[in-house]
Amino acid sequence: MSEPLLQPRVLVEAAAGFCVVVKPSGWTVQRAESNPGLVHWLRDELGSMAYPVHRLDLGTTGLVVFALTEAVNRELSLAFAERRVIKAYLAVSDQAPRKKQGWVRGDMAPSRRGQWKLLRSQNNPAVTSFTSLSLAPGIRGFVLHPKTGKTHQLRVALKSLGSPIIGDQRYGGTPHPLMHLHAWQLSFVLAEQPYQFQVAPEGGWFDLWCEQGLPDVKLGVTKKPAENKGAAADD
Repeated sequence: MSEPLLQPRVLVEAAAGFCVVVKPSGWTVQRAESNPGLVHWLRDELGSMAYPVHRLDLGTTGLVVFALTEAVNRELSLAFAERRVIKAYLAVSDQAPRKKQGWVRGDMAPSRRGQWKLLRSQNNPAVTSFTSLSLAPGIRGFVLHPKTGKTHQLRVALKSLGSPIIGDQRYGGTPHPLMHLHAWQLSFVLAEQPYQFQVAPEGGWFDLWCEQGLPDVKLGVTKKPAENKGAAADD
């Protein structure tokens, strides 16, 4: 198994007023006291301003979009807030799910030790669709499509299925240096132009999945705001 990405890299630079960065595990979007931040790194790389329009959790890897102008920042931030950005994540668990595909729906509420929990109520639910497949005996890969943007949504969804993510010890996952949650694909429309991006995961059990072949998933694009809005955080 290869080592996971340690430094961020620019996937698409200065395209139509935005930039796409591949985030490593252990990096925040905004700088924290003990962890490096993508915003400052990217501003140093480009020598100009960069505005984060969404975020990923500390341990999550994959695609992050930054606006490079105030106008694009407003437009992309609104697109994320209105759920007009379509996303697909990959995750790996070593615990069998209660079901192999379908939906996870429910309100979310703060729990103890910085966790969130899924509720039975449906007042403002987190909504995730998913499929899964066997990667090896006792190892299962998940393709996750968040339809809303709640804090720790995907991590809580997999815990609720009985399949916490490998490396996600906060939610009962088996210890591992890499939290196996990866922002794999995203698509959106900006100034009437459709964009779609994809980056393969690296490290841990993701290497086996890449060797076997990642799923053929086509996200498409949407211009219509979704009814169930939330903050632009999906993991």
